[in-house]
Amino acid sequence: MLAAMPDSAPSPLSAGGPALRDGGDACPGTLRLHRADDGALARVRVPGGVLSADRAEALLAAAGRFGDGELHLTSRGNVQLRGLGAECGGGLAELLAGAGLLPSAAHERARNIVASPLAGLDGSPALGERLAELDALVCASAAAASLSGRFLFALDDGRGDVDALGADVTLIADGDAFLLRTGPGDEVFRIPAAEGPRAALRAAEAFLRAARDSGAWRVKDLPDPVRSELVRAAGATAGPAEHRPRPRTAKAPEPGTHGPGDAVETTPGSGAAPETTPGPGAAPETTPGSTDALPDAHRHANPHGPAHTAAPANPPQAPPASAAALAVDVPLGRLTPGQWRLLTATARRYGGELRLTPWRGIVVPGPFTGAEAADALGALAAAGLITSPDSPWTGVGACIGRPGCAKSLADVRAEAGAALGPAGRLPVYWSGCERRCGHPHGEWIDVVATPDGHRISYVRGERRDPPATVRDDPAALAAAVAAARARAL
Repeated sequence: MLAAMPDSAPSPLSAGGPALRDGGDACPGTLRLHRADDGALARVRVPGGVLSADRAEALLAAAGRFGDGELHLTSRGNVQLRGLGAECGGGLAELLAGAGLLPSAAHERARNIVASPLAGLDGSPALGERLAELDALVCASAAAASLSGRFLFALDDGRGDVDALGADVTLIADGDAFLLRTGPGDEVFRIPAAEGPRAALRAAEAFLRAARDSGAWRVKDLPDPVRSELVRAAGATAGPAEHRPRPRTAKAPEPGTHGPGDAVETTPGSGAAPETTPGPGAAPETTPGSTDALPDAHRHANPHGPAHTAAPANPPQAPPASAAALAVDVPLGRLTPGQWRLLTATARRYGGELRLTPWRGIVVPGPFTGAEAADALGALAAAGLITSPDSPWTGVGACIGRPGCAKSLADVRAEAGAALGPAGRLPVYWSGCERRCGHPHGEWIDVVATPDGHRISYVRGERRDPPATVRDDPAALAAAVAAARARAL
């Protein structure tokens, strides 16, 4: 029988200091469930977000057989199943293990690996072989089984997208080598590409030894002297340290088509992708919360609250000559069975896999002809997925909120839908309480429900600007969020 688990610990972002091991690891998994008001919750780790079509079908079967049928994407490219029965027992574990989604019961919450979703598809280096090797090494390490569910590995193809997510151990592709970053600092160490996965595991095992006295969950939680020594130890067998600041903003793949030559080149030594701003031809402004201009396929009733828009109309796009991959965003990260079936069928017809992104989107590798890409994007848009970067839903996220979570003070998903406006430069995340479950990393707008209204603040890594509070006025709240998202650099 799968064990029910206590509520998660508060986010360090709201706690005002490092998170220490003053209790058990509260992160959910597939063998240890989380109690929620809408039933039990399981989190299925998907290293690098990479799913074969067969494994995608297995996840849908698990959601339908044991849960509420929907699949929820997380900020680490994993999948959550909600509404699970308390007695789903070994059935869920058996199904997932049979599909290859549970290779090691001891490591099921330690397999937290994010990877650049477009790696190898748009002219950037492929990472699949190194990703599989790192996952196998983690599962083969007895020590790695002690890593908390919060500890995170990242494989970046050099564009800086997942390097910006603040992983504990990051490998950044750089020519025929990897740059190894341990923790949040700017120091990296150059190592041969073939040694990258093993070096990443050694850094994680060294962290566990360093954390014994402090009780830290993550590298950033270590005392400064201990963290500095860990960084030096992790790079001891490499060359001299190099200075490479972590990118400030994580850049998600834009919805639409991607092909060779589209890869964003990073500035040597910085790892930061160039900033982009919405170009001309953006979708016309809509009244926040209005659904009048949207086709029926984009209006869905919210089973967790009042009816609201699940996705906007996607502006027409010129068909490409060909495409190596398609990218779509998922409104609030929640996929219906029909949407998941369509994505899986599209993957099976073309590249054979799906890549779940840390921004609650999905990349579908091809190749596609121009006509195939246009047809596939049209079908995905009609199903309610986001296929244009000009969509008001782009960059909008929220926790589960009421009524699924007892700690939430508001139905933040309905509120996020009601506050929709033009796409903003910065992502925004709505949280029903101070825990901010699933919040993004890097640079973003934080909207938190409080007893006095909603508190809005601008977050840059571990820093935040003084917040502004908007009381119970939906129009004022929508305007304040839009202004915050549009702020200049």
